[in-house]
Amino acid sequence: MDDLEDLLAEGARVPVEGWDFSWFDGRATEQRPQWGYARRLGERLTTATGALDVQTGGGEVFREALAAAAAAGGGPGRVAATESWAPNAALARAALAPFRGEVAEVADDAPLPFPGGTFDLVSSRHPVVVGWGEIARVLRPGGTYFAQHVGVGTAAEVTDFMMGPQPVGDGRSVRRAVDGAQEAGLEVVDVREARLRMEFFDVAAVAVYLRKVIWIVPGFTVQRYRDRLAAMHELIRRDGSFAATTARYLIECRKPHGVDGW
Repeated sequence: MDDLEDLLAEGARVPVEGWDFSWFDGRATEQRPQWGYARRLGERLTTATGALDVQTGGGEVFREALAAAAAAGGGPGRVAATESWAPNAALARAALAPFRGEVAEVADDAPLPFPGGTFDLVSSRHPVVVGWGEIARVLRPGGTYFAQHVGVGTAAEVTDFMMGPQPVGDGRSVRRAVDGAQEAGLEVVDVREARLRMEFFDVAAVAVYLRKVIWIVPGFTVQRYRDRLAAMHELIRRDGSFAATTARYLIECRKPHGVDGW
């Protein structure tokens, strides 16, 4: 299918709930970091007693890791997650039901609705906002925060194509994350970074990606950006694809024992 109108119509109607990206198979690709976040999270869940996944989306990645922990004969006795968007929260409740998971629907920047020291493992994959103080508060002494964050400049090529050249801030930088964790009293025990290639093979995939990952082009709609999508369609027809770069980093922190106030 290479008719622009058909592609734009498809890009506008594909459901975007959850973090299942299987629709993109054959239409877009994104390299994955070599560290294997879901696998490593599953290993940690094997010995966790209480686990919280922050901004879980549709719960797909957390479910995968919990299933791996269960298959290995372990897994937490208490499973909880937070999610800000109601359609995703509904998906997460269904995804985590086999693990008796509770899903709290709260804003990304709201306080976590759990008492202090509740969990020995807090995780998050691609959080929009990282509330370091709240993460530290709900962790038990000796507990771990294990997460994969989106780094600086992710999909900047797409942003700039759609909006014109945009300044790249450091709000998602590794340095800011390390500083935030340490200011909250957490010990940073591991950080790993990767820059990866992503590629789009039709403009419908671009439209669905931008509707799904809303911070790449804030306020994006197919109608509003129709002219730029048409220009990208011509570029993809000419070159075969549109390439961009993503940044990811893995960060692991520990809440120390015996800190005043905890």
